[in-house]
Amino acid sequence: MNSSRHPTRLAAMAGVAAVSLSLSVSAVQARELSVSTVLSDAFPWGQAAEKWAELVAERSDGELTLRVYPNSQLVNGDQTREFSAMRSGLIDAAVGSTINWSPQVPELNLFSLPFFMADLDAVDAVTGGAAGEMVFSAIESRGVVPLAWGENGFRQLSNSRGPIDEPGDLDGLKIRVVGSPLFQDTFSALGANPTQMSWADAKPALTTGAVDGQENPLSVFDVARIDQVGQEHLTLWNYMNDPLVFAVNQQVWDSLSEEERTLLRDAAEEAGAWEIAMTREEEPERLVAIQERGVTVTELDEAQHQAFVEATESVHDEWVPKIGSELVEAARADMQGE
Repeated sequence: MNSSRHPTRLAAMAGVAAVSLSLSVSAVQARELSVSTVLSDAFPWGQAAEKWAELVAERSDGELTLRVYPNSQLVNGDQTREFSAMRSGLIDAAVGSTINWSPQVPELNLFSLPFFMADLDAVDAVTGGAAGEMVFSAIESRGVVPLAWGENGFRQLSNSRGPIDEPGDLDGLKIRVVGSPLFQDTFSALGANPTQMSWADAKPALTTGAVDGQENPLSVFDVARIDQVGQEHLTLWNYMNDPLVFAVNQQVWDSLSEEERTLLRDAAEEAGAWEIAMTREEEPERLVAIQERGVTVTELDEAQHQAFVEATESVHDEWVPKIGSELVEAARADMQGE
């Protein structure tokens, strides 16, 4: 049959073909990236990743989406493997902790130097200053593109034995720490017995008394109800801060268009700023809630704080060269407003 005799049918067939092609191209263009986080969206950390995903999907009209995998699913619960997995391409992206990535990026130990950053102003000065740029350069030099900062917060100390307001109170206490040698050295300097274990193993260990205490931001203590596993004593000592980093694998980044990169970075910056503000705003309420559940909260005065600073001076002596003296000096200058 001569199709030229049936122009209407021909036009209809052409229209169907065009729609099919459009749908096919759209399907090809749509892309999903995996995003790893250590905690779920019950915590501000997980909410940061979900906010990032929400903004990206909205602004790309669904052509670029982020699928969040919480609770270290993509690294079988080993949070210290997250950076390596992202660098190798097993994970496309992550909202990760400077602590967990520090074994692969030593410069990130800057934030874990005990009692180095006194308050949130100091943290903001570092992340927003020359030192922050140096840290991002160190991450990028290892095959991962950092996009924005988030915040897990200052880490506080809890235990099941009694109030802690001087270094001697830590003598012999088994304290759960993350898999970072700097944490081992810090608690050893304070006379404690640091015990490295993943977060997945931490609560069972606290429940059974295999460890006496742990250190985490107030948001983690509150949401995870750490007071329910015998942690009845909490010391607010702000001994280190744990910034979060939004980041993407280098090859994934290179495969994106300039428009997609801008979208991904802008969304990360907005999600990070949103999460930082939320975390800080909720902190006082969390502390009240924790106290109302019967937890004894100890706040250090200036002399007590100084005793901990002096007890951990040897940690600085050992770790500043490993982190990089130039980076540490840049951070000091940032904090002093130079």
